[in-house]
Amino acid sequence: MPFTCATLALILSYTWVIDRWLPPFVGQTVIGCIIVLAIWHSARSGEWGFDRQAFLPGLKAAGVVTIAAAILILAAGAWLGTLHDRRDFLGSLAPLVLWGGAQQWLLQTLVLDEARHTVPPRAAVVLAATLFALVHLPNPFLTAVTFAGGLAWCAIYVRYPNILPLALSHGLGTLAILYAFDPHLTGRLRVGYSYLLLAH
Repeated sequence: MPFTCATLALILSYTWVIDRWLPPFVGQTVIGCIIVLAIWHSARSGEWGFDRQAFLPGLKAAGVVTIAAAILILAAGAWLGTLHDRRDFLGSLAPLVLWGGAQQWLLQTLVLDEARHTVPPRAAVVLAATLFALVHLPNPFLTAVTFAGGLAWCAIYVRYPNILPLALSHGLGTLAILYAFDPHLTGRLRVGYSYLLLAH
């Protein structure tokens, strides 16, 4: 899994070192390298994540999972007493869908694709979800949530290879979390070294 290993190394170096200690242009260069690696891999594999025939069934499958997850998340927030309102639902959702789509593109077309060529299909889903969770360390909340989400999203993508429904699912799921829980529980959705700074 050479592209996956290189991409993970770049992401972890960014979240643990570059974003905190080095000038912005270094981080921008690293992000550019991640994009180049993903495009290079997709060009080699032919896996771009936009199968038109998979869109509607993928949307249905992702919709079922997302609605169920959102209900559980909002119910948990209500039970904890942290459920709260947020302004500008659509304005908040749009960037979350874009950011979720970028993550789904890397997760599905690169990490999952290489995993499926390395281990059996079910193990590939677990492996991809595990690596997805890994980049969200040391935030325990995000690590657990992204592992569970990664399992569901990868399982859907294996059957319906279109990232657009998953991008929407990712965005809506993140927004449900922001409505349901306070920043102390979610760690402000930070990862890497920036999460450790919350303790200071």
